Amino acid sequence: MRSFQDVLEIAKKDRVVVTRVHIPSKKMSIEGEFELPPFLKLEGDDQVFIASFIAVHGSIKEMERLFGISYPTVKARLKKITEQLKENGFLVQTDVESKESILEKVSRGEMSVDEAAKRLERCSQ
Repeated sequence: MRSFQDVLEIAKKDRVVVTRVHIPSKKMSIEGEFELPPFLKLEGDDQVFIASFIAVHGSIKEMERLFGISYPTVKARLKKITEQLKENGFLVQTDVESKESILEKVSRGEMSVDEAAKRLERCSQ
């Protein structure tokens, strides 16, 4: 039997719809179309990371200790997971954009300098 993470790996960015849920202990099955919860759409290691973050009550210092990573690495990982959740419609994207995020997009080639200039001007108003 494949794990659910295997199924998600095969589907990658495709929409996954569960059509049957079986509960062996109750000898019960439910059929229909069920969307996956946004957290299940995350990679397994990201699920572990978020569960750990919740378990330590959001302590970045504790996450540094648990995972043996630096503060910037914890922040970057949280940011990456947040973006994935936004893509899956779980978190509402706001129109507020930080100067830092605009500059990061330019450095990654995701936004033109002209577009960045317009957005930066809006930030300063």
